[in-house]
Amino acid sequence: MWIASVVNINWPSKPGLSAEEQKAEYLAWLDVAVQRKLNSVFVQIRPTADAFWPSPYEPWSQYLTGTQGQDPGYDPLGFAVEETHKRGLAFHAWFNPYRVSMQADPAKLHPDHPGRKNPDWILPFGGKLYYNPGMPEVRKFCQDAMMDAVTRYDIDGLHFDDYFYPTNTTAFDDAEEFAKYGAGFPDLAAWRRNNVDLMVQEMQQRVLAEKPEIAWGISPSGIWRNRGTDPLGSETNGGQSYDNLHADTRGWVKKGWLDYIAPQLYWYIGQPPADYSKLVPWWSDVASGTNTLLWIGQAAYKAGDPAQAPEWQVPGELSRHLTLNREHPEIGGDIWYNANDVKVDRIGSVSTAVNDHYQRPALAPVLPRLAGGEPPRRPVLAYAKRVHSGGVEVRAVATGRDEPFLFAIFRFDRHAGPGDFADARNLVAVVPGDRQIRWTDPDGRRGHHYYAVAVDRANRTSRPSNGFRAI
Repeated sequence: MWIASVVNINWPSKPGLSAEEQKAEYLAWLDVAVQRKLNSVFVQIRPTADAFWPSPYEPWSQYLTGTQGQDPGYDPLGFAVEETHKRGLAFHAWFNPYRVSMQADPAKLHPDHPGRKNPDWILPFGGKLYYNPGMPEVRKFCQDAMMDAVTRYDIDGLHFDDYFYPTNTTAFDDAEEFAKYGAGFPDLAAWRRNNVDLMVQEMQQRVLAEKPEIAWGISPSGIWRNRGTDPLGSETNGGQSYDNLHADTRGWVKKGWLDYIAPQLYWYIGQPPADYSKLVPWWSDVASGTNTLLWIGQAAYKAGDPAQAPEWQVPGELSRHLTLNREHPEIGGDIWYNANDVKVDRIGSVSTAVNDHYQRPALAPVLPRLAGGEPPRRPVLAYAKRVHSGGVEVRAVATGRDEPFLFAIFRFDRHAGPGDFADARNLVAVVPGDRQIRWTDPDGRRGHHYYAVAVDRANRTSRPSNGFRAI
């Protein structure tokens, strides 16, 4: 679930709330994620070249206090990461690499803002300000600013959305930089695309060098190129990220620069210019045979919106998307935009999808590049006993030096063999990790067999614990 901060879309709901009010709002969003049986949140912490943490590179975000550069009185990122992990959820830090401001006057930036100190770094377009992606020093600065949060906080992922170059025209006036750095490129578009490629590739290199245990991925717009433009493209007729935003999203997957890609497939099944049912197999084919995981961005914000097409007024539309996804094993999950729409659940579309597809807990997929790492130590199941209030209480104890991030609890009607744990129907709970945990299965009964599996931050799993039969 995406939790957006720009222009106070989700959190904080408005600028100027007290620290305690902001904290309460964030905890409420985590409650929504748990209620909807999600396992991760993607939280926007650098919406406009500013910060939701005490950054040495960029000022405090105006969306916290209403004034850019003003200390909110606590560390929002530190608080959010800690509370997210308490609930057994993964925290993905969401950054916008180039956007500087939602307005176009540099004089309105904080006096210490890098865009004020280096006015040649920024360009106006469409009533907003952007860092110039064509300047090597800008690219390095943006990477440094983002990696500051990555290295200082216990985050689980580094995430970009679909904003790269704001246009494919010369109205974004980077002619001077093209003249300086564009030698060897056939045209402006190829040079710009290379600038974005460098950002993506170098961010991967920085992650691998400085914090290799986290996931690095991007959620781009859903169409790379249309087949009418490129025979490798999808059977669509919509905006093309390769041409319009200079984002070679297909190339990033094929070159192995991302741990995951999460295309925003914000169309209904059968939609004429961009049919969800045609884009899903196209992206699955792109990801097939690579080490890049494929997750799908879902448009919860369109479901039940009266301004949208009749197909979006059908409560089962989003559930149909997830049903279709199951036909493509390359797809490992979905991300929902945005948190408010997941909460409000107009016409019951989100709850329908949850009831149809999320009845059982799920573990996040292991990143292929980390799959060969050392798994957690096998835990011990101390007991599984019936309780007077009903159900069965189990107690799992960690045995390794490191505290597990999660415990996965499995339940069987009989003694389980090694192959039985691959069947997700036997997974009954995912519990936040600790040195030891107690969890009560409300549906447990005499004769059920229980096992625990330790899960680390890379989602690697231990061997199953000893089994315990409830008596």
